[in-house]
Amino acid sequence: MERKRWDAVELAQELVRIESTNPGRFEGEVSRFVRRYLEEAGICCDVAEVMPKRCNVRAVLPGKVTHPALVFICHMDTVVEGSGWEDEAFSGQIREGKLWGRGSCDMKGGLACALSVFAETAAGVKDGTLELEYPLVFVGTVDEEGDMRGVERAVANGWVSAEDWVVDMEPTDGRIQMAHKGRTWFEVEMQGVTAHASMPETGADAIAGMASVITYIRKKIEECPVHPELGRSTVTFGQIRGGYSPYVVPDQCMVTVDMRLVPPVDTKKAEEFVSEAIEYGVQHVPGVSGSFRITGDRPFIETNRDSVLLRELKCAVHEVTGKTAEITPFPGYTDTAVIAGTLKNRECMSYGPGSLNQAHKPNEFVITTEIDRCQEVFCGLVRNMLTTKRAL
Repeated sequence: MERKRWDAVELAQELVRIESTNPGRFEGEVSRFVRRYLEEAGICCDVAEVMPKRCNVRAVLPGKVTHPALVFICHMDTVVEGSGWEDEAFSGQIREGKLWGRGSCDMKGGLACALSVFAETAAGVKDGTLELEYPLVFVGTVDEEGDMRGVERAVANGWVSAEDWVVDMEPTDGRIQMAHKGRTWFEVEMQGVTAHASMPETGADAIAGMASVITYIRKKIEECPVHPELGRSTVTFGQIRGGYSPYVVPDQCMVTVDMRLVPPVDTKKAEEFVSEAIEYGVQHVPGVSGSFRITGDRPFIETNRDSVLLRELKCAVHEVTGKTAEITPFPGYTDTAVIAGTLKNRECMSYGPGSLNQAHKPNEFVITTEIDRCQEVFCGLVRNMLTTKRAL
């Protein structure tokens, strides 16, 4: 596939024009495009079905050793387009120096950088101008905007290891981001007893019991220690439902709880909070009972200041921009965070074009010069880490 210096902006434009919304059309068409792009560049791909017609894609350029490898990992799905667009959401138009469209920022601009640098490196290996000391790996994942089952399968399949240097291309505003708050999700249920609303004392109000539970959890989270890098733990009650008539004491109530936790508070401590909250509700609303289940458990990740990849990525950024990259936490949870938490890999981080402020919004865009910058940075990272013998 002949391209002008493997132009990442042009490639990003093509990727944006392929809808891969989750939920929606999902990643099938874009994963086939990625495979064609790599295969036409002379690179063999591995494919692993994660869910029906939703496949992870991997390509490997071998080095003299097997590990550590430098792994570029990118998700291929986007959130749904939503409403409020001034132009068609998948137009891929470039105007005013910006690439517009759903996924342009999160993260098809970054995906294009990874693919173009991978293809350019493969061309150098093929023509003998490059020799890799360590492998370069590309992994395209599904379902990052859902339950992150793609990266979980990549880990289970051994596509990434605890030894590897792993970077995703999420939008980071020019920063390098390694730390993440933990993410623990609960469903809490309260059971009561129905009665006529005119005689509430003959029943047990499950919604009132849940109100006490919510109040207690909020208080405990507010009392958690503040982390010097990650800040405060937070809690959100995203969904609540209960009762079935304005005139009947409700006998059931359910709430979802989203906790974003910072050290030293972890899921075990969060479980204690929820258990105590249910007991508090039972004490304040006689006759109710409660239970909970954990629906998501992602550990917090702290920045590893001694990371080899962090040092080398900072160096590559400085070589390209002349500036020192700021090191900050990532506000959400990424594929690399899952790898770090699952494998205890302390060489995982995010760096990519665009701003997270644009992600998931109508009229999403990424500035094209940021795609150019990141492409150059990743070219430098590959050159510095994989093709020369350095004291890593």
